[in-house]
Amino acid sequence: MNVSLVFTSLLPEHLLLAGILTLIAMDVIAGKPRAAMAFAIAVVGTACAAALALAADGYSATPFPGQLSVDPAALLAKALMLGLAVPALLLSREAFASRQFHILALSSLYGACLMVSADSFLTLFLGVELLSLPVYVLVLLAYQRPESAEAALKYLVLGGAASATLLMGASLLLGWSGSLELATFARALGSGEPLALAGSALVLLAFFLKAAVVPFHAWAPDAYEGASAPVTAFMAVLVKAGVLLAAVRLFGAAPLTGPLLGLVAVLPLASIVWGNLAAMRQQSFRRMIAYSSIAHAGYLFYAFLGDGALRFQAVAFYVLAYGVMNLLAFAALPPHADDVQRDRLDHLAGLFRRRPYAAILIAIAMFSLAGLPPFPGFVAKFLIFKNAIAAGHTLFAVLGLVGSYIGIYFYLRVVQYLFMNEEPHPTSHAGPGLAAFGAGALCLAAGIVISVLPGWVLGFL
Repeated sequence: MNVSLVFTSLLPEHLLLAGILTLIAMDVIAGKPRAAMAFAIAVVGTACAAALALAADGYSATPFPGQLSVDPAALLAKALMLGLAVPALLLSREAFASRQFHILALSSLYGACLMVSADSFLTLFLGVELLSLPVYVLVLLAYQRPESAEAALKYLVLGGAASATLLMGASLLLGWSGSLELATFARALGSGEPLALAGSALVLLAFFLKAAVVPFHAWAPDAYEGASAPVTAFMAVLVKAGVLLAAVRLFGAAPLTGPLLGLVAVLPLASIVWGNLAAMRQQSFRRMIAYSSIAHAGYLFYAFLGDGALRFQAVAFYVLAYGVMNLLAFAALPPHADDVQRDRLDHLAGLFRRRPYAAILIAIAMFSLAGLPPFPGFVAKFLIFKNAIAAGHTLFAVLGLVGSYIGIYFYLRVVQYLFMNEEPHPTSHAGPGLAAFGAGALCLAAGIVISVLPGWVLGFL
């Protein structure tokens, strides 16, 4: 084994692992719990910088042949997820005084980084479990309402179902090809053999379960609502980013044909329509974001209808724009002692009159998630639909666009609460803490760069 090669190619993962072990040691030896957040951010920031530096250098290596390799795309995917994790960690300051959140968050990020470097189903499965297991605990960690336990259980059961489906699909592909290489999936897409198609369909359904695509979305609204705000932000952004970026590696540049083309087109379309329709009648902010994320999972899987060479660029840009704006909305949410009250849309009524800065930030996030120009979400959706049309899937692209128009209603409903509704029971309100303010500032700065210089950002992807 070439130690230098292993150390360099897995440098972001090594830094995360060192951070996890140090945080555990700090927890055992005791000390100041608040220092954990600063340390975790420093670790994630350093790992992000390492991944970016290696990607900029065009670094490619195969430390474990047949199991794991890195290339500039994998390193950029890691840098993207680690960069989005920084504001997510900042958001945790108000909800988590202990180190457990940071240990679990770094562990989950470690799994996400493994997933985007996987060359085999074994490594992919290991990454999926490392990504998911800490999140099951995170949903329960800041227990603030009785529904949290039920939400965590639903998430655990459906997450287990996704893992079992992935294993079953990989087993069928192993029986068809005699190999557990990830490239088997791309080869199976072009095969007309029933065993290959069944295996690839099961693997695809496992990814749909993890990304909460309709009809495999039932866990998401309860899990998002039952978790604390920082954990909901983590699930909505980091878990989805890990799953979709790993899906890009799974599909490779293989064209979609036959029955699987229908699966990738129809279920994401149903996800777009149902996610947007169901979000309209929600009174819980987190539940609304859950249905919004279900719709956005549909848009993201639409990227696989496009040309294989452009998939990574379209998905990475969408994940960046979607993640930054989701985190911005959570960073600007006004705090409240009662978690249920904080989560209600009524709590946002008249926010512009008492906290104009927070109201404007949430409005920017809503406009972007709706895909309105000139916000980042517009360019992200434009790329997805442009690639789908260029690949000849004009009908699906038009239907997806119609579905996205439905979503504009509930995003504008939030803006109505912010600027037009009166606060039902005026009370004194504390503003977001310094950490949440910093997270909002980071996301706003990133959003401005993406909006003003989308071509520059795309040039990196």
